This record gives sequence, C-alpha cells and structure tokens, in this order.
Amino acid sequence: MAKFLDSVDARALRFAVGFPVVLAGAFAFCAFLLRRDLPEPLAVLWTHDGGAAFAPFGAYVGGGSAMILAAGWLVLSQALPLSRPAMMRRIMMGLGLFVSLFVTAVLAAGLVGQAGVADARDSHVDLTVLALGSGAAVSLGVTLAFVYKADQHWSVEDDKALQHAVTSETDPDLPDDTIRLWVHARSSVFVMIGIASLLPAALLAIALPWLGGLLVLLAMVGAAFLIARVTADRQGLKVLLAGVVPVMDVPAGTIRAASAAEVRAADYGGWGYRHHGGTEAMLVGSGPAVVVSKTDGRSLAVSGGSQATAARLAEVLTRVAARARRGGGPSSGGRPPGS
Repeated sequence: MAKFLDSVDARALRFAVGFPVVLAGAFAFCAFLLRRDLPEPLAVLWTHDGGAAFAPFGAYVGGGSAMILAAGWLVLSQALPLSRPAMMRRIMMGLGLFVSLFVTAVLAAGLVGQAGVADARDSHVDLTVLALGSGAAVSLGVTLAFVYKADQHWSVEDDKALQHAVTSETDPDLPDDTIRLWVHARSSVFVMIGIASLLPAALLAIALPWLGGLLVLLAMVGAAFLIARVTADRQGLKVLLAGVVPVMDVPAGTIRAASAAEVRAADYGGWGYRHHGGTEAMLVGSGPAVVVSKTDGRSLAVSGGSQATAARLAEVLTRVAARARRGGGPSSGGRPPGS
C-alpha cells in the first residue's frame, strides 16, 4: 500500500475517489426529490418511432449512480501516476471531470424530461438541462485542466522534514531530547461515563431525541477532558487537550526543575485541566505525573502515563531546560547560535 501511495499524487487521489462519490450521491438525492412527479416505470431509451425501453425508478437511479462512479473513477485514475507526463495528467484530470459531469447531465435530463408525465412513452430528454449541464461540464473540465498542478511542489511539511533531517544529522542528541506520549484515564472510567450517559440518553430519546443526543455529546466532551497529548522537546513542554486544544505551552527556558512523582488529582483540583492560583494541572487521574517548577515561581503538573514514561518526561524537561539556560537559544528567548 505504501509503495502504491508513493507512486501516485495523493491530493489527486483524494479528488479522484471522492468527487464521483459526491456527484453520484447528489444525483441520487435530487432524483428522490423528483420521485413523486415521475412515472413508473421510467424510460431509459427513446426510439424514433415513439417507443421506449423502461426500467424501475430504483434501477434507473442505482444504475445511473454506478455509471457516474465508473466513468469518473476510470478517467480520473489516469491522472494519478507520477510517472506520466505532467501535461497528460492535467488533460486526464480535466477530461475526468468533464466525463463525470456529462454523464450526470444526461441522466438528469432524462429524469427532468419525464417529470409530470403520466406515461414515460410521452416523455423526452429535457434539452435545456442537457445543454446547460454539458456546457458546464466542458467549461469546468477545461478550467480544472489548467489549474491542476501536476508537478510536485515543495511544501511547509517538506521544509520541516528537511530541517529535522539536517538537525538530526548534525546533532545526534536531538532524538534523546524529544518525547511524545498520550495520557488518558483508565478504561473503567470511560466505561462508567458511557453507562452513566448512554442509558439515560436512550430513555430520553423516546420523548426528546434532541435532549438524548445532547447528553451523549456532553459525555463525549467530558471524556475528551480525560485525554491529552504531551510533547516535550527543546522548545519546551506542550499539552494538547484531546490532542487538539492547546492548554499548556511552557518554553524550555522558563523551566527551573522537573521531577516525577506520585500525585493525587484532588490536591490539584480534580481530573482534567485545572488552573487556580499559581498552579496549573492536566491530570487524567491520580498516579504517576511530572511536577514542573517555573522560574516565575509558578508550578504545574502533568500526568505521565506510567512511572517509566513520567521519569523519562521529567528527564527530558530537565535536560532541555539546562541546555536552554546554557545556550540562550530560542527556547529561552535568545537567538539561535550562529544566527
């Protein structure tokens, strides 16, 4: 799988897979909006003598959606391989968009032409829908062919990767000064939250569905407060609540000392993120944690997972704080050496 992903344009792959799916879904949704005005069965082929071939509504919509998916995936996939010339990939990307939209326009014109008709044999393809849809398909296909950047471009992620590679090469101690870990409450706590919320929510949903959904949402938010992403490196300590919301960002130069300890969450105000007085805490429960003393006299506590990871986290913070004080690097507010 990794070899395949390395040989194709990842951004184009997401578009090539997702766009036909969204387009087919939109066609099916609009078809169901017209369902009451359509005859049964639907005409799928008109002949010169006024005859027609018929199919049930479900077969028309299902078969049409499958045609949109097949046509889109077949053509758009030709623009994915990085080994092909950039111009060819741009042309195939634009052609794939045109084909997907054109097939959708033909199917939509057939549906609209039968709306309000009692017998499908009296219907016809709506030429206005067909003309508008085909024109939009051509213009959008040409536009995508011009704007699609088939060449690989250097990105911010590439800059970060290069900087990390260069730094790791010239500074072999860098991996030892970095630690990342997830901390979370015990599984029994999450089970208890689920039982305490899902059962009442199921009962409330009978009378007030929105209130049951709100209770489940509040339980999920509460559970998120018991999960955190902890990162320590030469920049300092960062803690993200639920791995998303930043709640702590402590530069290395402001750390005076860090030590692993067994703490009680009640001593810091309870579980989750707490901030009162001069103390901050992000504790997912009582147990192993790292207590950090800052140069401004304040302190903070962060859950460390196990005793081993808490000791490792405290060791890294102590080392990077000492390095920041010695070197006066960016972590302590100074300029990096050699800049």
